[in-house]
Amino acid sequence: MSVGPGRATPSRVRSTFTGRTAWARSLETPLREFLSTETGSALVLLGAALAALAWANIDFSSYRDVWHTGLSIRVGGSGISQDLRGWVNTGLMTFFFFVVGLEVRREFDIGELRERRRLTLPVLAGLGGMAVPIAIYLAINTGHPSAHGWGVAMSTDTAFALGMLALVGARFPDRLRSFLLTIVVVDDVVALAVIALVYSADVTLTPLLIAAAIFGLALVARAVPIRHGLVYFLLAVATWVALFESGVDPVVLGVAVGLITLAYPAGRGELERATELFRSFREQPTPELARTARAGLRAAVSPNARMQQLYHPWTSYVIVPLFALANVGIAINGGFLSRAYSSPITLGILFAYVLGKPIGIGGMSWLVTRLSRERLRPPVGWAAVAGGGAIAGIGFTVSLLIATLAFHGEQLEQAKLGVLSAAASSALLSWLVLRATARLPRRARIRALFGTSQTLVDLAVPVDPERDHVRGPTEGPVTVVEYGDFECPYCGRAEPVVRELLADFADVRYVWRHLPLSDVHPSAQLAAEAAEAAANQDAFWEMHDLLLDHQDNLQSRDLLAYAERLGLDLERFRDDLSEQAGASRVEEDVDSADRSGVTGTPTFFINERRHDGAYDVETLSTAVRAAGARSLIA
Repeated sequence: MSVGPGRATPSRVRSTFTGRTAWARSLETPLREFLSTETGSALVLLGAALAALAWANIDFSSYRDVWHTGLSIRVGGSGISQDLRGWVNTGLMTFFFFVVGLEVRREFDIGELRERRRLTLPVLAGLGGMAVPIAIYLAINTGHPSAHGWGVAMSTDTAFALGMLALVGARFPDRLRSFLLTIVVVDDVVALAVIALVYSADVTLTPLLIAAAIFGLALVARAVPIRHGLVYFLLAVATWVALFESGVDPVVLGVAVGLITLAYPAGRGELERATELFRSFREQPTPELARTARAGLRAAVSPNARMQQLYHPWTSYVIVPLFALANVGIAINGGFLSRAYSSPITLGILFAYVLGKPIGIGGMSWLVTRLSRERLRPPVGWAAVAGGGAIAGIGFTVSLLIATLAFHGEQLEQAKLGVLSAAASSALLSWLVLRATARLPRRARIRALFGTSQTLVDLAVPVDPERDHVRGPTEGPVTVVEYGDFECPYCGRAEPVVRELLADFADVRYVWRHLPLSDVHPSAQLAAEAAEAAANQDAFWEMHDLLLDHQDNLQSRDLLAYAERLGLDLERFRDDLSEQAGASRVEEDVDSADRSGVTGTPTFFINERRHDGAYDVETLSTAVRAAGARSLIA
């Protein structure tokens, strides 16, 4: 396909190209938002790790004393006592794993993994990406007491790996990030199981049974359903305390709670009810109606989306960096480095991650592809799989967490050095894979990065040139479908962007489908029918442009004036409007929007795949280029 020059959009302007009118709004947290947060947090996490190293090497006794400061929480005669590092590792990190569980559930309910067949390969690749590193670690540590620390060498850090992938591997396809997210979530879950079963000493049965019973109450409350967040918070605190007293690391509770938190897109019925409640409040702003309107708005958004919006920034920008500050600090000198880099602990962790992760993930992906006769294959090319496998060698958060459970003293310091060395080496290896791939011929490079896997289809009703309104070539490598509303201000802002996109990419096929949001835009339905009346006289796009250019003037007299300006047969146009001749055609588009899960305008699909995120020229151009590249190897 032809590639035109993208136009950069300043960040202050780009924010205006992310809105949608709700019936309206797509309220689930899109994967792109999750990944963009991880990208920013990776820099904060790196800064915290460097700060910990600097602090420990300037004044190690100060570093040690601060994090060994005791803190007790007591109620009556009972309480829990830990040092500050313990509270960070077992308390605050529970929220981090809660967000991990939320993202797993979101992907399983409405994301990449809603098609269950796609779950098999990344799960097996994730298991391979743990088994091979563990085998390498055990091979190096055979016969040494340090062999019991094999759990340190198994888990990828979600935040750091995805953030560093965006920094060193920006040219890898977006689908690699979702594929890698599934893999690292798998080993996060398995790692937590390992923590609970292997690294939890002196487990006491009675508190463990109490924890299970309280968690069961939370499941019952969700089934009832009870919608008060305070109830679940108190049950979670009680479960955490019971797990702590049982000897099981209570961070496992985070993933468990996240996994039971439902994710679902906002439905049309809930959105329309929220609109009605807000309109009632607008007409009569009483405290009771305000409470009812808030409840209606909350009911339209899944608990999963609400919790991610609340906790994800805190875990990414505060909790995980604080964990790094509390755990990364080691005093580095020549003697320590000499001992560490000859130690089976440091070398085992280093080689397990740098070699084991890419071999395990890539090898298992290749094996599954061959055994399934390519019915199951990675969503990206093999160069991208190799780069993703390399970056998965960043085993920061969970590895350090397990290291603090498995080792003490200098052995712990050696394990930390191995984790840090592996993280730096893995990022460098991923960058080298990308640089090597960039040297391939264009067609080979595209295949190596994007592969030949079919993308997940989100558009329920395929484009039909005989029926749909098409602007541009009737056939083309990339098709952009927009569900829009002529009265929607965001659609009006998107229109010049679409025109610029079509000017830059001459072979892009653009399709408009109607989604009039009559509950918030009273003239939208009539405007859509006017466009169809114009289409009956072969003037759809001329009317389309006029309607979006004059969104504040969509009354009947305005529509007749536009028809007259276009030189249409006014009598025929007036009859079509009065008889609602285009209503059935509009209803077909609305039905296709429902079936495609569209809950807002504008919503874009690019080659039948939903486009989440901004719709400025730069962002849409990037998505179109990626879709065009995939079409070359399809």
